[in-house]
Amino acid sequence: MTCSAPDSRDDGGYLLDNAQPEAGTRFDALSELFDPTTFRHIEGLGIASGWQCWEIGAGGPSVVTWLADRVGQTGRVVATDIDTSCASQAAGGGIEVLRHDVGRDEPPGSGFDFVHARLVLVHVADRERALRAMVGALRPGGWLLLEDADPASQPLICLDEYGPEQALANRLRTGFRSLLAARGADLAYGRKLPRLLREAGLTDVTADAYFPLTSAACNVLEAATTRQVRDRLVAAGLATDEEIDRHLANVTSGRLDLATSPMISAWGRRP
Repeated sequence: MTCSAPDSRDDGGYLLDNAQPEAGTRFDALSELFDPTTFRHIEGLGIASGWQCWEIGAGGPSVVTWLADRVGQTGRVVATDIDTSCASQAAGGGIEVLRHDVGRDEPPGSGFDFVHARLVLVHVADRERALRAMVGALRPGGWLLLEDADPASQPLICLDEYGPEQALANRLRTGFRSLLAARGADLAYGRKLPRLLREAGLTDVTADAYFPLTSAACNVLEAATTRQVRDRLVAAGLATDEEIDRHLANVTSGRLDLATSPMISAWGRRP
């Protein structure tokens, strides 16, 4: 996927913004890794023709276009993000793409049958406000599905650290996590989702986790992420250019079994 040029709105310091050339590659890898889990959950909630849906932090178009296909011509999908340069490719055919910050702006409507955010809230500064906005945008009986990472529960990218290549990968991952934390990311947010949904007044709360241990998509995601943050890693003294080049070569070689952080999926219904 290739994203168009971004607009000039400040993204609040988001570490992995859509303006960078690697963003489209990351979205493709994230889609390959997590779309099957996301789609399985949405199917289980009974998505049907005519549903009104709000997709938050839409990023790439894969979830948005899938939702539009399920809700049909009588349904509606509102896709929002702080940078719509990637999601805008899905506009039209019942899909409305809006520039929107869920941590600051009012919801783009109300009475939604389904609201979804994946790998979004962990990066939002005012997560409590964002969650209230999502719940408030649901119709009675509507479903909220939140999916977020929990890096603190599994901090390694190479679980089997048997040599220097794996040790370097884990050290760079530790540096990346420190950059995220410095920007206000809650690295233990995923595990909190079931409690937060109950505290927000939702019922029938359920949650599970998906944890890829190794795959070609994990390699693609790691290479793109490393390229996106390499300048910040070097500037912060967390790695050298030589170490990053060596790590990228190791990733490309296919000799590393690279995991992702567990993704927690939690869903509940508004009474």
